[in-house]
Amino acid sequence: MVSTPWALPRLVVAAPASGHGKTTVATGLLAALRRRGLTVSPHKVGPDYIDPGYHALAAGREGRNLDPFLVGAERIAPLLRHGASVPTPADIAVVEGVMGLHDGAVGRRDYASTAHVARLIDAPVLLVLDTTAQGRSAAALTLGMAAFDPAVRIGGVILNRVGSPRHESLLRDALAEVGVPVLGAVTRAVEVAAPARHLGLVPVAERAPESLAIVAALAELVEATVDLDAVLDLARTAPPLTGPAWDPVAAVGGPADAERPLVALAGGPAFTFSYAETAELLTAAGADVVTVDPLHDPALPSGTRAVVIGGGFPEAYAEALAGNATLRAELADFDGPIVAECAGLLYLGRSLDGVPMCGRLDLTARMTGRLTLGYREALAATDSPVARAGEQVRGHEFHRTTTDPRHGEASAWRWDDAEHGFVSGRVHASYLHTHWAGHPDAARRLVRACR
Repeated sequence: MVSTPWALPRLVVAAPASGHGKTTVATGLLAALRRRGLTVSPHKVGPDYIDPGYHALAAGREGRNLDPFLVGAERIAPLLRHGASVPTPADIAVVEGVMGLHDGAVGRRDYASTAHVARLIDAPVLLVLDTTAQGRSAAALTLGMAAFDPAVRIGGVILNRVGSPRHESLLRDALAEVGVPVLGAVTRAVEVAAPARHLGLVPVAERAPESLAIVAALAELVEATVDLDAVLDLARTAPPLTGPAWDPVAAVGGPADAERPLVALAGGPAFTFSYAETAELLTAAGADVVTVDPLHDPALPSGTRAVVIGGGFPEAYAEALAGNATLRAELADFDGPIVAECAGLLYLGRSLDGVPMCGRLDLTARMTGRLTLGYREALAATDSPVARAGEQVRGHEFHRTTTDPRHGEASAWRWDDAEHGFVSGRVHASYLHTHWAGHPDAARRLVRACR
């Protein structure tokens, strides 16, 4: 496939570790640049669903993930180009990193790290530093972060949680010694915090008015404390993207026939965890995709042939989900294929913390104090609407709940020598989150199963 080089300005917002303020700076930059009249494309390294929601609110377009573990390193630059192209070409792309700059998948060195993605998209790094309780050491830390991988270019620093004008002056002088420009300084007094819960920030869809206020405050914070012209100059140092954009139609081979079955995709505040590419792939495979909100919609859209229920926070909305008894009953009897991940798994069970759910699967679920988190290399254990038995898939887990039983007689996946998830009739449900750009056959199989 021939592709015209695209001089897309871009940068990666990174940090030495989690908690330094990446999301604050990245979201504020997106909103501030948009206020300047620029079309900004927001991206997030890793599997996280929540930060892209804030990015989307700030940028006014879909927040998209760049995760080499889930989709393959070869798709990262094409997915960046695709995301920055739709619905219109962006003037700049801002990519928020994950964890520390060089932290990758466990046991795989820096694979799937922020540094890895920065290399794959050939973008300069803007390093956010929490400067609490440090002075000149901030320069040593920055120099070490840069020297650790010379292929990763740290083009500037944002000082966060600066204590005083004297503290800022000390930090600027130290960083000048190592030749790294300071592009902004945020004091502790003007920090803006988003509300959080047990799995991270509260998703945008759950707090729409408050989220809008937070994003507006972050834009004002960045406008007041960051040299936006210098940030733009840094982003423009990225060389042209030379490869083709990812194409959902090419990924699935196009629609199989003229019939377009209707696929309902769960959304709303209780089910916010979904990648933008899921709907794009289903559409490319020949489906018409409609969003349904299980909190409020009393029924599936007329003519629905399949249902996809992603992740989210059903535990926070259990009573409201239980109150929508007509939709629960319809899902219990629905004879088309159903694909459910994590929150969708809980919703299809008999109960969640004693509150009645759909009863489609013979399981109960409850909250625990234990966080299950990490990448998984899974093998499909049973033929289902989204995978062939024996197919290898990469995904991730992120939950504090457990089910009884842990898996069905026909399980969905195997990893670490154990069975996981449920395949019951035309239902495929498990805790595993997957990114369908990494295995587009899931969309193709689901649409074919509708027919």
